[in-house]
Amino acid sequence: MIKDAIIIEQPYSGQYTERIYNIESPWNSSEWTWIKFDDDNEVWCGEFRGVARDVVISEKNNSVFILTTDYLYVLSCETGAIEAYETKPQYNSMTITPRGDILVSDDYSISIITQTLDVIKDVELPFELDMIRFCGWAGDKLTINCYKFLEWENEMKLIADWKWNEGTDSYEISWSVS
Repeated sequence: MIKDAIIIEQPYSGQYTERIYNIESPWNSSEWTWIKFDDDNEVWCGEFRGVARDVVISEKNNSVFILTTDYLYVLSCETGAIEAYETKPQYNSMTITPRGDILVSDDYSISIITQTLDVIKDVELPFELDMIRFCGWAGDKLTINCYKFLEWENEMKLIADWKWNEGTDSYEISWSVS
């Protein structure tokens, strides 16, 4: 079972057992990303199409999410096999909520993946944003660097407080500017 996954530089030949995750497509880039995995039995390396953006493990979904410029891959933590993928995602940033859901953002929007890539919901933002980048969590609060749309002279830190509501089976998000 995969317990840890980190983006690394191309390893030396033979340094790790390697698995190549190559989805055949004429639109693939010539770039590759290497992810080092640590599971119950060994440390090994996966090779993925595209330039690395991020990798997170969701214990809730028992999956590893790998974001590159070419694909958003979802691997099984049990087997390391591809469970799903999205081709040419527009996402620039990815993070995981304290509850284990995946957040992805392009420059203008944030979406949440609660189960599979078939169930992606847009998050309602407090106003139009541009150049959204996730910076990190402090408890249930996510810091986001961004700009108000068409106001590029002032970068801002937006704080999103994510509270899970069991009654509605959804998040309640309150926003503030830091």
